[in-house]
Amino acid sequence: MEDRLVIKGIEFKSRLWVGTGKYKNFEETKKAIEASGSDVVTVAVRRVNIFDRKSENLLDYIDPKKYKILPNTAGCYTVEDAIRYSRLAREGGISDLIKLEVIGDGKTLFPDVCGLLKATEILAKEGFIVLPYSNDDPVIAKRLVDAGAAAVMPLGAPIGSGLGIRNPYNIKIILEQMKELNIPVVVDAGVGTASDATVAMELGCDAVLINTAIAGARDPIAMATAMKHAVIAGCLAYNAGRIQKKLYATASSPIEEML
Repeated sequence: MEDRLVIKGIEFKSRLWVGTGKYKNFEETKKAIEASGSDVVTVAVRRVNIFDRKSENLLDYIDPKKYKILPNTAGCYTVEDAIRYSRLAREGGISDLIKLEVIGDGKTLFPDVCGLLKATEILAKEGFIVLPYSNDDPVIAKRLVDAGAAAVMPLGAPIGSGLGIRNPYNIKIILEQMKELNIPVVVDAGVGTASDATVAMELGCDAVLINTAIAGARDPIAMATAMKHAVIAGCLAYNAGRIQKKLYATASSPIEEML
């Protein structure tokens, strides 16, 4: 955990990134974020009031000096909408960072990969640091990087499903490809509990973004704390290097060593 994650010159101290949707109120949101230890907070530009400073505002509870605000285009089903809300976030002085979503299906919330590629290319040319949410397809991951993505964010499972990492093998292929290109991989969507976050980090992912699993827990503050430790454990285990899996037993204290 001593190594810092750096994307386009921006340093991220935490490998756990958190969302701000689905909480009971802003106060609970604030407490959960603090418990998570995260320094990255993602905010839906389309769904959350972040521009009207006359009324209660999410940003009143999140100190921009303490946290990196990562605006996202959640709820956008067209390239035009995704680009519009990205520009609004920039014009509002939030960030050049954008978690880009272009949703292709309202039931599964799977991304429209064609639209995602197009929006990534347009926004990257405009100087945005684009972090696109995509499916766990290694081909799409490479094409997103070609389009200008600064990192890739493959789903572990459908948004809000809590199913965990459904296809670790695809994630591993993406990780191998992105390592060669020096592109970070952030698992986004599908984490249900702490062990899911640990699995993502043990695979070698650079970070995990979590919202529903924390906000929807019976005790969001406790779950945020659990996720914090889960990500740290997974990162440490990956760096430590696990033992090889074997079909048969190997004695922990061989007889030869005892003689």
